[in-house]
Amino acid sequence: MKVLNGDWKNFDQFFDQLLKKRKKKIQSNSSSVTHIINDVKKNGDRALIKYEKRFNQNSNLIPTKQQISKAIASLDQKVKSAIDIAYNRIHKFHSLQKFKNIYYKDKLNNKLEYKYLPIESVAIYVPGSTVSYPSTVLMNAIPAVVAGVKRLVMINPGLEGKQNPAVLYAARKCKIKEIYSIGGPSAIAALAYGTKKIKKVDKIVGPGNAFVAAAKKEVFGDVGIEGMTAGPSEITIVCDKFSNPEWIASDLIGQAEHDLLAQCILISKDKKFLKKVSLKISEQLEKIPRNSIAKKSLINNGILIYTSSKKKILNIINKIAPEHLELNVKNFKSYLPKINNAGSICLGKYAVMAMTDYNIGSNHVLPTNGSAKYSSGISVNEFYKRISYINLSKKGIESLGPSVITLANYEGLVGHANSIKIRIRR
Repeated sequence: MKVLNGDWKNFDQFFDQLLKKRKKKIQSNSSSVTHIINDVKKNGDRALIKYEKRFNQNSNLIPTKQQISKAIASLDQKVKSAIDIAYNRIHKFHSLQKFKNIYYKDKLNNKLEYKYLPIESVAIYVPGSTVSYPSTVLMNAIPAVVAGVKRLVMINPGLEGKQNPAVLYAARKCKIKEIYSIGGPSAIAALAYGTKKIKKVDKIVGPGNAFVAAAKKEVFGDVGIEGMTAGPSEITIVCDKFSNPEWIASDLIGQAEHDLLAQCILISKDKKFLKKVSLKISEQLEKIPRNSIAKKSLINNGILIYTSSKKKILNIINKIAPEHLELNVKNFKSYLPKINNAGSICLGKYAVMAMTDYNIGSNHVLPTNGSAKYSSGISVNEFYKRISYINLSKKGIESLGPSVITLANYEGLVGHANSIKIRIRR
């Protein structure tokens, strides 16, 4: 991992270059996406099957009810129970996020309302093929269920026509009846524009690799997507002399094993602690199955930062705007008032990021690549539309109309002004 000193005069410039370098790698993967999307728009299912065969060795786009039930029946009961626990906790926390409609009546008897209506159809992208994430099903589907989305679709690439049993069980828990064994940019295009076999949706959510993220950006406008960049994964950890280097090493590896483009950053005022963590990482890496991915991720994007200044630590955090932030320090409360940019924040030595990925109740689909500066993670709000309703009284338009006419004429919108004048003529 790269080692930087936050007290260097040129630190900010050098650190910015490292962050930009990773961002370019993520964006560079989007070059072939436009071709695939246009192919699916033009050739529909034929193109979709072509890409499924090429990338997932799959030609079965729609699993049957019998296939789904058989797969779920094969699932270990312990895994089912773990999914049940996660479902209940995530549902409970997200149920508290429901919005209340607003109604307001003024002295002129004008009535204003603001109503929250669920989006009618949403597709959830769940990464698959060589990996499986039942937790991602829960994190995306449960907020949609709580919001009241009527048509919920899951797109999840299988491998050689088979989908993961745990993913299918999580989908059943969320009452998802429409499931497609497809993935990548072609799957995004199919749900955005529709094919003979697949009906288009109003919005697509869920994390994916750089190609999926690029495809979602490409179709945005024709279909809705989250207001953030979701993936590749990131973690920033702040430690002090009271932190446990073995624990911290495991936290960094836990994030690095996600993706070659995952970003792991550790910040501390203690140089010796950084060295201890580095040694523990080397020891632990060999013990995980995805060690080759984790190693490359840490070498390419991992950074150890020393600085003597708490103010500098806070500046670095807000600059990164990390997806996950762990404040593994004794006085974490003193940091919070100055942290403005983060997807989620784990407080204290026991609040480990991996717990939030599964059953704590908060959502793990969070803004990455700096997008936490202007956006938030998935919530019930993601699946609502908001509509204003305006009912004006005669007295209301007669009292407020003249000032509106003045402003409309000032802006040169005479037609606006006239549409009000003709209503208040005596």
